[in-house]
Amino acid sequence: MNTFKWLLKREYWEHRGGFLWAPLIAGGVFLVISALAVIAGESMRRSAEQGELEMNGVELRRLTETLSPKEMAELGGGLDLGTLMAGSWPLVVLAFVVFFYCLSALYDERKDRSILFWKSLPLSDGQTVLSKVTSALVVAPLFAMVAAIITSIGFLVLLSAYVLLHGGNPVSLIWGPASPLTISFHMLASLPVYAAWALPTVGWLMLVSAWARTKPFLWALLVPVFSGILVTWFDVMEMFGSSAAWFWQHVVGRLLLGTVPGMDMVYRGASDPQLVNFNPDGPQDIVALFSAQNAWGAFATLDLWIGVAVGAALIFGAMHYRRSRDEG
Repeated sequence: MNTFKWLLKREYWEHRGGFLWAPLIAGGVFLVISALAVIAGESMRRSAEQGELEMNGVELRRLTETLSPKEMAELGGGLDLGTLMAGSWPLVVLAFVVFFYCLSALYDERKDRSILFWKSLPLSDGQTVLSKVTSALVVAPLFAMVAAIITSIGFLVLLSAYVLLHGGNPVSLIWGPASPLTISFHMLASLPVYAAWALPTVGWLMLVSAWARTKPFLWALLVPVFSGILVTWFDVMEMFGSSAAWFWQHVVGRLLLGTVPGMDMVYRGASDPQLVNFNPDGPQDIVALFSAQNAWGAFATLDLWIGVAVGAALIFGAMHYRRSRDEG
């Protein structure tokens, strides 16, 4: 376990830019853009209006008194939806970070011949590959989720400053209706679902990274895509009573799109009754869609567990190829 811990530290030290700084920078860019948008909007409004600062004709310092309980709940739902959208920026970056990290994890060490040094140490191929898999499925998502939470809190702070500028009470108008702690909990609770759903993609990319002698990106992309084209062209899936669309969705899509956070909901949307019949009546319903309880519903689907089994087999294949391919 101590050896595995040091292997994880090695991966973090070598990829700190992608694991730590990329999500933080993405969140910071969102906050800067939001601040500039607020400043630009405020400047335009000031030039168009005269007199006391107002928002939609209602002074912010009196807004709390005019809102009904239902309107306050809707305000809270809107704020929670805004915090989720703000937190999505680091998660979008996470999809690319994990994808390209897995694709280069085993290929680069053969390319620069550093594999010879690491194999001279008392480390097994299984330990090395599993440390990279853990970094992709646990370490990187955890850093990205923390960055997402920081970004969402920063977004509420920005709104609070705007409300305060207009004479409103941020505690009553922002932090009271909003539920940042609940949203943060739901974000963190979705991490196991992300890890399980992304496993086949991570396994495929690791296998290609260990097997490809050159251009792993092209191999990782073209093999599934051309397989889908051939299956479609020759109507292969009709022999199994299915369609080519099933192959594109459940094979090509699962191998290439699993690192995108929330992709499980896209797949479950066609079969999960809660998602099929989803008809939001307001922002609160959309926020509830991303709750921890709904996210963990993915563990009740067969697609997830088939993907886990396939991902485990692909990772085993990556271990085999790392053991046998030392050349660059």
